[in-house]
Amino acid sequence: MRLWLAHRPEVSLREQLATQVTLGILCGELGPGQRLPSTRELARRFRLHPNTVSAGYRRLEREGWLEFRRGSGVYVRRKRPRGSATPAVALDELIADFFGAARRLHVPLAKVRARLRQCLESQPPDRFVVIEPDEELRRIVAAEIRQAVSVPVESCGLGDGRLAEAITGANPVALPSKVNAVRKALPPGVELIALRVRSVPSSLAGWLPAPANALVGVASRWPRFMKLARVVLVAAGFDPNQLIFRDARKRNWHRGLREAAVVVCDCVTAEALPKTMRPVVFRVLSEQSLEELRDYERFLKGPAQGAL
Repeated sequence: MRLWLAHRPEVSLREQLATQVTLGILCGELGPGQRLPSTRELARRFRLHPNTVSAGYRRLEREGWLEFRRGSGVYVRRKRPRGSATPAVALDELIADFFGAARRLHVPLAKVRARLRQCLESQPPDRFVVIEPDEELRRIVAAEIRQAVSVPVESCGLGDGRLAEAITGANPVALPSKVNAVRKALPPGVELIALRVRSVPSSLAGWLPAPANALVGVASRWPRFMKLARVVLVAAGFDPNQLIFRDARKRNWHRGLREAAVVVCDCVTAEALPKTMRPVVFRVLSEQSLEELRDYERFLKGPAQGAL
């Protein structure tokens, strides 16, 4: 069996030796009863202190992988340690098989390391990032997604110079009206999830028919939300004189809303409303779109998450 030992501070030489011998046993390169190089031989070959080699061998003896035979040397035990078929050992077996295959193909160690580093850096994303030029809309969409999934959700604009950093290790998402612009800004090959917005009929289903003489507040930090709400509510039969509009970015924006039967708002503004007020949250994203993100989250986590 070939050993690789590097004098690096990140991983001790004893750990390198113990790990490689264990992997050699797991992948079959070191068979039951096979004799290992002596402590002096390894110390001379790799310019190590004999105590370093001895400590690595003694650790493997304690773990049940090796046995010392007086006057003969160090040998692989004929039986694997009891309880070795753990998830951690199963992972070690996969790693051992990988390195064994690489050696059989005569792949240089430097190339193996480079490919491993490349694969580790290109792992599936572990969070979502909302890409949206409008800052207030960006906050609302990110908040709605956070309420639907458990993975981290971040947000980023298109022209603030943070895009490349924001999408590293993340899966970008965008509203349908911004998908084309966002795709042009992303590097080739980066996957983009197109979000879907909630239909007006489904959003108004619980409000119709419009109640007579009921005062309705409309509040948001996003100016377009209030414009859309006015159009939608009036089209649904609400009298414009029944509507009170408040810009949540302004000071004392709560004033006058206490008299309203309900306050129509986005999910971010709803969190800032006094507890005495009744919010009716107008969602931007469709339930179908949120369910797609949940499905994607389940795919990223995988069925065996938490097994190790």
